[in-house]
Amino acid sequence: MSSDELIWRIAGGSGDGIDSTSQNFAKALMRSGLDVFTHRHYPSRIRGGHTYVEIRAADHEVQSRGDGYNFLLALGDSFARNPQEDAFYGNEEIKPLSENLDDLREGGIIVYDEGLINEEDVEALDLEARAEENDWHVFPMDLRALAREHGREVMRNTAGVGVTAALLEMDLEHIEDLMSDAMGGDILEANLEILHEAYDTVNEEYDFEHDLRAPEGSHETEQALLSGSNAIAYGAIDAGCRFIAGYPMTPWTDVFTILSQNFPDMGGVSEQVEDEIAAAALAVGASHAGVKAMSGSSGGGFALMSEPLGLAEMTETPLVLIEAMRAGPSTGMPTKPEQADLEHILYTSQGDSQRVVFAPGNIEEAYEQTRLAFEIAWDYQIPTIIVYDQKLSGENTNVDVEFFDREPQPDLGSTLTEEELREAAHDNSGKFKRFNYEDAKNGVAPRSIPGQKGGRFLATGNEHSPVGHINEDPDNRVAQMDRRLEKLESIREDLDSRESSTQTYFGDESADYGIITWGSSQGAVEEAVERLNDAGHSVKGISVSDMMPFAEAEVTEFLESVDEAMVVEMNATAQFRGLIQKELGRFGEKLTSLLKYNGNPFEPAEIVEGYEVNFVEEDSEPTAQVRIEPAAGD
Repeated sequence: MSSDELIWRIAGGSGDGIDSTSQNFAKALMRSGLDVFTHRHYPSRIRGGHTYVEIRAADHEVQSRGDGYNFLLALGDSFARNPQEDAFYGNEEIKPLSENLDDLREGGIIVYDEGLINEEDVEALDLEARAEENDWHVFPMDLRALAREHGREVMRNTAGVGVTAALLEMDLEHIEDLMSDAMGGDILEANLEILHEAYDTVNEEYDFEHDLRAPEGSHETEQALLSGSNAIAYGAIDAGCRFIAGYPMTPWTDVFTILSQNFPDMGGVSEQVEDEIAAAALAVGASHAGVKAMSGSSGGGFALMSEPLGLAEMTETPLVLIEAMRAGPSTGMPTKPEQADLEHILYTSQGDSQRVVFAPGNIEEAYEQTRLAFEIAWDYQIPTIIVYDQKLSGENTNVDVEFFDREPQPDLGSTLTEEELREAAHDNSGKFKRFNYEDAKNGVAPRSIPGQKGGRFLATGNEHSPVGHINEDPDNRVAQMDRRLEKLESIREDLDSRESSTQTYFGDESADYGIITWGSSQGAVEEAVERLNDAGHSVKGISVSDMMPFAEAEVTEFLESVDEAMVVEMNATAQFRGLIQKELGRFGEKLTSLLKYNGNPFEPAEIVEGYEVNFVEEDSEPTAQVRIEPAAGD
């Protein structure tokens, strides 16, 4: 167990306030000077069902969830469907305790609400024997009774935080400040009473034999606690987005909600519509009319967007779409992370698609690449997609507030002014040659927007002439298709020429072995690379964001510099490795895969073990629930 980090897990039932309580506790830890990183696990139910949130806090940077955890606050599930052991789903009341024991580290702490969790059920877990074997320190507390004494049962969460603070010898100042910010009057007074009574009860009734304490740290600059959804939404706002349409679907709904809450104060428009086809179509229409617009969904909803996405590609209407992956197929596991929609996103639509796809790997990249997505979409008149997953969507981490001190970018890119339109090419009929391939630069034929004098043209989903009339002439078809495809080559050259790369590197540049990943697995891979190098291995890593057009030059250089490489991703079919081999087939024999698809994100130790099984102890098998795919030809 690391002596300089706390990994606190609060577990209960959906509807028990687990998420809000954990967010406030994470903020308190951040305000005390610690770096924090949260991981959320919840079922596809409105109320009831085992859910937990994990907070990793340390006096140094934390990039991912940890290996297991060291403090469990088990509230029990107050919305359990059936508390009987022989019920179809088993005894749900106790699952917040029983289903979390396997991951608790040696020497860890357990606090459980004996007011809800039956003592007979606890005895059936053989908790006492397991605690002795693992040196766990168990503190049963009647949090339910304490909450009822001062107010409502939901306040047992506050009691649990008070118990936590006492056992970790934390000061209550930051917790009290957060409670005062969030509530007032009798509710605040009751919660403060519960907090202090729980804190004092622990100090009066228990002697502390455990070594775990809250780390101490400090921040030199002001910090904000944000999720990937916050970062995407704020990136869109700063990029000038003022229209969003959508239909709720986990986990994309978070971005939709954040923008819907903020748009009224900045003249933006948010529309919740009947389905995802309508949502994407409205965004295409808003963009056509001259507004920076976006839409999005998760896997099943994004599938419905394929027709308006194809329309945007053919009409060259700039658009940003978001795809928040979750485990599939079909409804799959709606609240669990997976990186299995990559091929769906790259190739959904009709015919030869022209789109750009970015896959940010952390909070900062989510913000920056959302802004970049709008810039590319409007400069090159092409749909651009941000792909992420439930992990990045819901995890919270602290970010330097100064990071967001950027100038807004409302510019409409390659959209002509009326003065510029007067000099542009027009047909004999007077129509603007909107799709003119003769003098297009980088494949881009500048656009006009409705209402501009001299900007009249036709927009159709059919192949069309320079002014937009349906045209199936072979020469015209080849000229228009080649021009649209040229955009991707130009965008790749544009991205490669920029001062900073959208790929992220870690480890020693001269290392012999490589680990390649994408999206939200980035943080766990980065920590794994650090551990491997500390253990004497020679490893470096790259997290790739540019899925289309693919970061060919950078990935080629990385693979040429290592003897072998392991591709880490959360899916069962090695989709990202398949993309690498499609784009860079000559490296197939260098690439092995470490795959995880059980609904939980990677822990750094699983990647360390995967590397060792792949390259060090090749006859062994991983103990974690992962799968290794050998290199092509092996």
